[in-house]
Amino acid sequence: MVFVVNFGRVVFAPLVEPLQTAFDAGPATVGAIVSLVWLGSALPRLPLSYVLTRVSRRRIVVLSGVALAGAAALTAASTDVWTLRAGVLAVGVASGAYFVSAVPLIGELYPDRVGKRIGVHGTAAQLAAVAAPTVVVTVVAVAAWRVVFWLLAATALLTTLVFALGLRRTDGVQEAPPARNFRGVLGNWRVVLAGMLFISAAGFVWQGLFNFYVSVMLARGLDAGVANLLLTVTFAAGVPAFWISGTLVDRLPTVPYILGLVGTFTVGVFGVTVFSGVFALGVVSILLGYAIHGLFPALDTYVLSALPADTRAGTFAAFSGLSIAIEATGSGVVGALVEAGYSFTAVFRGFAVGLVLVLALSVVLYRAGRLPVADRVADTVGA
Repeated sequence: MVFVVNFGRVVFAPLVEPLQTAFDAGPATVGAIVSLVWLGSALPRLPLSYVLTRVSRRRIVVLSGVALAGAAALTAASTDVWTLRAGVLAVGVASGAYFVSAVPLIGELYPDRVGKRIGVHGTAAQLAAVAAPTVVVTVVAVAAWRVVFWLLAATALLTTLVFALGLRRTDGVQEAPPARNFRGVLGNWRVVLAGMLFISAAGFVWQGLFNFYVSVMLARGLDAGVANLLLTVTFAAGVPAFWISGTLVDRLPTVPYILGLVGTFTVGVFGVTVFSGVFALGVVSILLGYAIHGLFPALDTYVLSALPADTRAGTFAAFSGLSIAIEATGSGVVGALVEAGYSFTAVFRGFAVGLVLVLALSVVLYRAGRLPVADRVADTVGA
């Protein structure tokens, strides 16, 4: 199911050029539209931080699948930019509802190795990101871009049905009941801010980079076919990253490991602005893909492990909602800067400098003992 949900979020990156042509829109307009899927992913998370203290996570997962099918159909049927915006935003809302309910559910159902289980889940999501460019290129070559979203709507309904039927076979593995403790969610602000410090800046840059990755590679002198291939390579590097990082975060000191991944990603962003040629940019693409996708399960594990059981789901929803609200603006900002006359090189070199400053602040806070500590064994529900 997460394969289909994440496909809906990442499918817009390889569709940037076709959408510009289909709707006669510029980079700023399409960049802002693409940002809506991530803004939409953020929108339900704060409300759900309260709802998840009252409603079962499994019910939210099922409802999110139905909503994704409807949103994909709306996107496929869009005839103007405003309808397209509504469809893209709705796809994001459905995906956000899924992730904030499914990820804490995984942590509760499999408490023995939270990082590893989240890594498995993330690997399935990342396979969708790897498949998206190839699927889009293939479908667009033989049909219209709209067919991509009709197929997404159909598969969303099918996987949701399978998940709903599968619930009947999980009677022996019960999730924790809703805790009805929203005040406790608000009390976890230090964990929320620490998680946002680690991910918000990197996620902002990643949103701006991968949604314009083909355009960036074209600006570095590559042809369209190679540019799309390197986008696929970037996502492909994330497949082992989710699996490996989910395992390593259970074994290594969590915060230093996360900081190392942020530093590696920063080097990769700077590399995009320096190197040229297929081989060098291929290596940079692998570095970027591995670092950013390895960061996701590591950070999820850190946040979930640092939270008390009775407020884990609600706080995770609040954290992810606030973080993605910041990250979602990345594509729109990049599109606006490029349309204003700045080169991709100038934009992402400036972003790399910003990441260095955030990383330095994180190191200082860690060395001063000001960051919450993750507890991987205590206070776990559902064991």
